[in-house]
Amino acid sequence: MIPFISRASLSEQNTWITHLSAAMPDEVILPFADLTAEQKQQCDIAIVANPDPEDLISLPSLKWVHSVWAGVERMMHELSSPSFSIVRLVDANLANTMSEAVLAWTLYLHRDMPTYAKQQVKKSWAQQPMVLAQDRRIGVLGLGELGRVSAQRLVANGFSVAGWSRHSKQIEGVECFHGKDGLALLLKQTDILICLLPLTAETKGLLGQQNLSLLPVGASLINFARGPIIDDDALLSKLERGELSYAVLDVFAQEPLPENHPYWRHDSVTVLPHISAPTHPISASEIVATNIKQYRLTGNIPHAVDPVRGY
Repeated sequence: MIPFISRASLSEQNTWITHLSAAMPDEVILPFADLTAEQKQQCDIAIVANPDPEDLISLPSLKWVHSVWAGVERMMHELSSPSFSIVRLVDANLANTMSEAVLAWTLYLHRDMPTYAKQQVKKSWAQQPMVLAQDRRIGVLGLGELGRVSAQRLVANGFSVAGWSRHSKQIEGVECFHGKDGLALLLKQTDILICLLPLTAETKGLLGQQNLSLLPVGASLINFARGPIIDDDALLSKLERGELSYAVLDVFAQEPLPENHPYWRHDSVTVLPHISAPTHPISASEIVATNIKQYRLTGNIPHAVDPVRGY
């Protein structure tokens, strides 16, 4: 018996339980609310999607939890020194979905779609100078699985691509930077900056006044990572002064984005409702099932999140 623990709507929880049960016919998947007191004492695994930490703490035998999402920052933040391991979803389909979104919005900026949208409002018929893909410098922050696949997809489409990570990486066709000095070098040579970093103590506020100032005048930004990585006031200031030309934002410090937030009405910002790489219940359930079956056979917990690094 495995509980599914989530703060999602009952409808969404039922959808997940249906797919998880189909992927694991030998397991009984129950909503947390249906557990008896005795069952709570026995649970060693839980499957979670934005769980209430109090629910997890109420399971004394819990050894590990499997998130059906790739991002587990909120859970890590809400749990103080958990006694169990946290396993996040690693889905190859997720990397492909993200790389598709990265390519789509990079092309949107590369081909000056925001400018043409503004021209349409003014009924202005004016062709903008075209920049070849090979001359458009793309910078990717974060070279984990999502960043690597996204960078390779951009390379395959002819862009000049550089990437940055905490530690040294090597990716064919991508100029790789690392460390503090490497970040400054990458930012100074980037026309379109794509953020795919995990949210950690080190990355929170990373794209603030100082680092945004390193970008060339007229550069654009895509954030498909986590909202708190960007200093909103600094970004708005750069956009207002014309130092940055445009921002495509899919993630925010508060979600849903409050109705009175200036991003909504800013003509140099596209607001997306956290849709760049949604988790697909069928493929995610299959991955969770494989990991749990392996655990039942061997007793080995899958690769877990490092509580110090946060990913």
